[in-house]
Amino acid sequence: MRFFSNYYRSNNRLNGKTIVITGANCGIGKETAKDLYKRGGRVILACRDINKAKEAVNDIKENVLKTQENNLEEELGELEICQLNLNSFANIKKCAQHLLTTESNIHILINNAGVFLHPFEKTKDGFETHFQVNYLGHFLLTLLLLPKIEESGPGCRIINVSSLAHKYGDINFEDLNLEHCYTPIKGYCQSKLANILFTKELNNKLRAAGIQNINVYSLHPGIVKTEIARYLDASYFRGARLISSLINPLMKTPDQGAQTTIYCAIDENAGKESGLYYDNCRVVNPSMKACDPELANQLWKYSCELLGLSSDNGLKELSKIITKKEII
Repeated sequence: MRFFSNYYRSNNRLNGKTIVITGANCGIGKETAKDLYKRGGRVILACRDINKAKEAVNDIKENVLKTQENNLEEELGELEICQLNLNSFANIKKCAQHLLTTESNIHILINNAGVFLHPFEKTKDGFETHFQVNYLGHFLLTLLLLPKIEESGPGCRIINVSSLAHKYGDINFEDLNLEHCYTPIKGYCQSKLANILFTKELNNKLRAAGIQNINVYSLHPGIVKTEIARYLDASYFRGARLISSLINPLMKTPDQGAQTTIYCAIDENAGKESGLYYDNCRVVNPSMKACDPELANQLWKYSCELLGLSSDNGLKELSKIITKKEII
């Protein structure tokens, strides 16, 4: 709720740092991009809709100039755009190849993009939309960018935006697309549980591979008033979105919702932690399922299989293989 939202107040700078944020053309992602741009970071908005991304960039620049016109001592960063459609493995790989080619470093990856209560639909790759857009697409993108992140020096971070809704989720390995029991809330909760399990297992894999310069985080941004509720009418009934708007005064603003992401991206104390789950700029305990190491490992192996990869490979070998492989 907006009345119980912590603001992350720090003057930490990001000069010389490159940050990739998925879904940064609106909502939490856009506010995160604006904050990190003000801190001097080179921020890449990885978005499906290029036109909306361009509008976001122009709006961020205009807004920042207005608020800082009497305080321009601090140098602003850069804003760039890269096309990313998480509905398509081929497009994810194309985006990653572009970033690997054009960027000398990637210090922070923020897997922010997501869909909420989407009506049942499969992606081009045959997966339920929540599962691929919110989780599996980010799993693939992360593995593709991992070698670049690893070579970008100390203090690199990977942040997965999850949700408190993970507590109501299950990973249905027998029916991953939920074709026999689908509801929009089941699809969403499953994907958000997967985000945290991925964070836990990625942390384990990084340490097992001897990679010490990358920390990983998952978080609940809060219940935020954004465009993410745009599918309510299609998923339930005409007028559902209007009814949901009645609680808007109680919801966080996108600016408030971005605070925990910003905290995980730049806080010095958070930089000493990895594999944890955050809410309101502090570590909290996720559900027992989200802390299950066997479930996390099982999801990792299954995710590799879904991408046509062998989970027997170590993380470094997996990252090398995936860049050369034609994703199914």
